[in-house]
Amino acid sequence: MLQCFWECQDWPNFRWDSEILLKPLSDVRKGQYGFLRAIEELGFEDNLNAHAVALEEDAIQTAAIEGERLDRQGVRSSIANRLGIPVAGLRGADRRVDGLVEVLLDATHNYERPLDKERLCCWHTKLFPLGRSGLYDITMGAWRVTPMQVVSGAYGKQKTHFDAPPPERLDVEMNSFLDWLKESRANLDGVIRAALAHLRFVTIHPFDDGNGRLARAVADMALAQDENCDRRYYSLSSQFMKERSVYYNILEKTQKGNGDCTEWLLWFIKCLNSAIEEAEATLRDILFKAKFWKRHVETTVNERQRKVLNALLDAGAGKFEGGLTTRKYVSMTKTSRATAWREIEDMIRKKMIRPLPGSGRNTAYEIEDRLALILDIKSPQ
Repeated sequence: MLQCFWECQDWPNFRWDSEILLKPLSDVRKGQYGFLRAIEELGFEDNLNAHAVALEEDAIQTAAIEGERLDRQGVRSSIANRLGIPVAGLRGADRRVDGLVEVLLDATHNYERPLDKERLCCWHTKLFPLGRSGLYDITMGAWRVTPMQVVSGAYGKQKTHFDAPPPERLDVEMNSFLDWLKESRANLDGVIRAALAHLRFVTIHPFDDGNGRLARAVADMALAQDENCDRRYYSLSSQFMKERSVYYNILEKTQKGNGDCTEWLLWFIKCLNSAIEEAEATLRDILFKAKFWKRHVETTVNERQRKVLNALLDAGAGKFEGGLTTRKYVSMTKTSRATAWREIEDMIRKKMIRPLPGSGRNTAYEIEDRLALILDIKSPQ
């Protein structure tokens, strides 16, 4: 009995039930269209910020899926440097973080460039600039030369989830994959193509390590090609991370199946839809912040007040835990309690903040008229 689909005669011709996919695919297409229309309403700076927020989350989460925790400030600094955003006060990034950010940016900013072996190997080198993965040396920037198994569990109790194609097949497999990626753009739905690109790449597992991160970068590139857009505004990896166990289970089930990938496609489409919905919430916060300062363009505030207001705006609706209090104001601005109280009262008079209802003796505050300013980004005027 054959263990993996790549061992079957039908490989790599995956099949799926188009009728089952029709409605979910239609729904995600509507979400994509509305979201991208809303993005067009953003000014240059807000557009860049939305891109940076999504890219930061993508870098953090694509590494987290593989069990690697990245320093968020370092990621933010690396992205800011490459996008020309001010980086005052941020810690610098190490070479691994810089390399990952460069891969994600190249995959989307240069989505029209052909993906070939040289480019993929360059991406791999950027992911592992020291030629090591954890404690182990790896073959860097070249196809692996040893057999590959995906395993889990403690030493002596490992479970083998998947055996990848042997090294001697990698040239043929990857040439076939790269040819398919080029040709399929003209005759396959873009979302399905992105899902299949991820599935097929990670099944071949061409490198010693980093295959999951590169598979997700390839999927992002395919989505950029589908949307004809060189900036990402949502993070698919963040949704994969939220359902990490499901992600690996569906991959394993599909890789060991008979070529029917309907379940994988349904799950991928659901994650894409969730990623767009989450990005819409982030976009509403960005739009709200821009509109808030436009309304108060002639309102005089000092640097302490501006810092606190921006912290409330950046947190988003209801996400500044417990609201703003005098104690938090003192902590954030390093000023006296009396000064904090006066400056809070000043912002209330200027209709910039208001007391939260039912906050009791320790009054807490939130941004004034948030609902009145929020735009419905699904139906831009």
